[in-house]
Amino acid sequence: MGNMDIYDIVRQPPKEAVKEIQAGRLKGKSDINPMWRIKMLTELFGFCGVGWKYVITKQWTETGANGEIAAFCNIDLYIKDEGKWSEPIPGTGGSAFVAKERNGAYTSDECYKMALTDAISVACKALGFAADVYWSTDKTKYDKTPPPAEPKEYKCCGCGKPFEGFTGKNGKEYTAAQAYHISEKMNTDGKARCGECMKKAGTRKEQNK
Repeated sequence: MGNMDIYDIVRQPPKEAVKEIQAGRLKGKSDINPMWRIKMLTELFGFCGVGWKYVITKQWTETGANGEIAAFCNIDLYIKDEGKWSEPIPGTGGSAFVAKERNGAYTSDECYKMALTDAISVACKALGFAADVYWSTDKTKYDKTPPPAEPKEYKCCGCGKPFEGFTGKNGKEYTAAQAYHISEKMNTDGKARCGECMKKAGTRKEQNK
């Protein structure tokens, strides 16, 4: 293969394989379906274990801030070109093992699997997988960006009452801050109002369809 052959084939994933991350620290960045990488490796080189393979070289955990624990995985990825195996292409991935959540500590029994998936994506990046996605935004998950400023108080712009947390119909818990932002989206003018003030102002989006 030519130097850029693989890169040019895999640099742009299909739209259905790319999803924008909607929340959390990585909000605004792109999540790429890991099965797309597996599919492309198989199309280019053959079955896993025959045309491409990976070797797990190390798995371990590290304790981080607030007692959280992260799991890590190192791999060597190999591809076969013209009947010969490549040199190892290293990749390191990580995932949360014990994370502090709203309802307490959560232990993941899939942390090493997720760390392995991350490690494969890192190794594939060296071959040019999804290069255009990373390059076009000029950002990666390693960039440090300050979180958006939040208002100190979450109050209705109509009556001034503070927003409170609530439980949705699906059983999901929402904080006062989340209720405030949900209200902003529900109002046609983008202002946060309680239910009564929305009725009075007639700004609820469902009423203007």
